[in-house]
Amino acid sequence: MKQYLDLVRFVLENGQKRTDRTGTGTISVFGTQTRYNLAGGFPLVTTKKTLYAAVLRELLWFLKGSTNINENLTQHTPIWNAWADEKGELGPIYGYQWIKWPKFIKQADGSYKQEAINQIQKAIDTIKTNPQSRRIIVSAWNVADIEDMALPPCHSFFQFYVAGDRLDLQLYQRSADLALGVPFNIASYATLLMMVAKECNLNPGEFVHTIGDAHIYTDHVEGLKKQLQRTPQKLPNLKIADKGFWDLEFEDFSLENYEHDAFIKFPIAV
Repeated sequence: MKQYLDLVRFVLENGQKRTDRTGTGTISVFGTQTRYNLAGGFPLVTTKKTLYAAVLRELLWFLKGSTNINENLTQHTPIWNAWADEKGELGPIYGYQWIKWPKFIKQADGSYKQEAINQIQKAIDTIKTNPQSRRIIVSAWNVADIEDMALPPCHSFFQFYVAGDRLDLQLYQRSADLALGVPFNIASYATLLMMVAKECNLNPGEFVHTIGDAHIYTDHVEGLKKQLQRTPQKLPNLKIADKGFWDLEFEDFSLENYEHDAFIKFPIAV
């Protein structure tokens, strides 16, 4: 994961000091891009322990269309607890937008019937039937719903790209917490890429991570400097059971040979 460490180092050395929504303060660079080739192993940060189980549970929770921390408890991770209301609700966040994007169909009498678009399934169908399409995009940035979300989407939209027998995925992330969020984001979208590639009988290729505001919170600086002194270890492998995309459960994923340095605790800015 040298690419990740290079990104951290670049922001530390070139970033601008900025105020932010949380009041913590950041060091920030606008506009970065990092590429992770999955042929070299599963891109999980090794210079600190990264909790892949939490990454996977969050992703599967999104893919259930969930927006409440009390739904689908077998997939639940406490990552979102700090933003949930007293009923556990987060509003129409990622899972809702990915799986239940609202669509309104005009009826013969002039009224409108609400249906839902499963953007993930639509992307899979397009990869299978029209792999050269430049429109294989999933968006979480629904302008009409932003005010009702507990937290507007940071990883805003992503695009698939088929090159021969290889499937690539590029994510645009408007805002990225390099210490805490980005290792999770890399692992999450790499997992999603592998899941979709498997469903479409393709080989997982590159995960391309494009970031708008790439930032380091000021209270994360010392921890990241410590991490930069460590040497990356060999990447692990991720095995996925031979099942259909929508049938995959937590137990169907196996992370193998994950060797890592000690955990580094970073405070969460809410």
